[in-house]
Amino acid sequence: MKLKFLNNALLVLLFCSTTVFAQQKSQVIDEIISTVGDEIILKSDVETQYMQYLAQGNYANDNVKCFILDQLLLDKLMLHQARIDSVEVTSARVDGELDRRMAFFIGQVGSEEKLEEFYGKSILELKDDFRSLIKDQLLIQSMQGNISGDITVTPSEVRSFYNGIHPDSLPLVNAEVEYVQIVKNVEVSEAQKEDAKKQLRGFKTRLENGEDFGTIAVLYSDDVSSAKNSGEIGFTNRGDLVPEYEAAALELSPGEISDIVETKFGFHLIELLERRGNQINTRHILVKPKVTTLDQQNAINVLDSIADMINAGKLTFAKAAMKFSDDEETKINGGKVVNPATANTKFETDGIDPTVFFQLDKLSVGEISKPALIPTLTGDPSYRLLKLVSRTKPHKANLVEDYQRIQEGALNDKKNRAMQDWVQSKRRSTYIEINDDFKQCSELEYWFN
Repeated sequence: MKLKFLNNALLVLLFCSTTVFAQQKSQVIDEIISTVGDEIILKSDVETQYMQYLAQGNYANDNVKCFILDQLLLDKLMLHQARIDSVEVTSARVDGELDRRMAFFIGQVGSEEKLEEFYGKSILELKDDFRSLIKDQLLIQSMQGNISGDITVTPSEVRSFYNGIHPDSLPLVNAEVEYVQIVKNVEVSEAQKEDAKKQLRGFKTRLENGEDFGTIAVLYSDDVSSAKNSGEIGFTNRGDLVPEYEAAALELSPGEISDIVETKFGFHLIELLERRGNQINTRHILVKPKVTTLDQQNAINVLDSIADMINAGKLTFAKAAMKFSDDEETKINGGKVVNPATANTKFETDGIDPTVFFQLDKLSVGEISKPALIPTLTGDPSYRLLKLVSRTKPHKANLVEDYQRIQEGALNDKKNRAMQDWVQSKRRSTYIEINDDFKQCSELEYWFN
């Protein structure tokens, strides 16, 4: 048996794919293919997940159905035991998860109306249909946490795990870098802000004189993505928009245009197009204050002064980042930049922002860059001090350069063994029956013995 931890991609992929929704609408001649205690697994459970596997571009492979059933057996065993152990999931938690997944899927299909049209049911009816499934998933997650959530590994266990891997089986690690940063956003002058507001006041006058909002947005808005659609953002839920924009939009009546609204993105004129339940559809004209050469030089001067203090030993890079950096995500960690794909601080060199890599490539380990112009995610100008913390060449994994990666492997291995022990103990006292059609699956031998 190849036990795997709860993988939401192999559960019914609620609110993640129209493919799954379409499959659930179709009529399937069904049968029970497995029983685990009081829980059952239907043929359609396996087939739905297998069709999703194919829809993701994978090749047909009946052996995948064995892996799917293996995971479902584990899920049902945990669910069965959760009911025996009286594990509880609050209604508030179920409702919150339903709302989160529903909001995600509405965002994918475009609106509540489109989702309701697809199903022929209201949002409330859809929530009722999926409530029991969501509750079961949360019970499984809770049970999994009870089994392995508190497991940790010691340095000696990490070392033993590493030593137990045959040298030929050690993974090849690509070239990687770690770096820290101090970010200084370019602050525009009050004069430039006033120029932006003056431009919007002119637009407001033109709108009041009958000019078309969409035409002005296409011609002048600094939000390039929405400008292509006459400034329209589309339906959004509460909390999706920055607070200042959302608050102003919620005060409007359909067809009404706001006064000038300031957000971190710049200055806006907002028109409410439609209100539908908790959703609103708006369009806007965005004007960003223009950045002058003097504004940029001021940011450079600030970073130069910070670098001088660090190089003189008056301040560590980490403390300088916490005190002076404008990037909220990294300043609390002393400027450490975390790779969102791995949740650690190492980046493969071909997976890093090219502008950042160009700066890091010129540095020695421990060296600090000159202030470098690297725009924010929203495209606004900012300058950064970058310090190269480490650089590794392509190599086989080892404890010195890859301890964190090996530690994660050791932890997962220990959790898997704990799960296997738990399954073995519960399997003996739980009625389990599997359809003969799956007895040829080597992945399921553990469940038959």
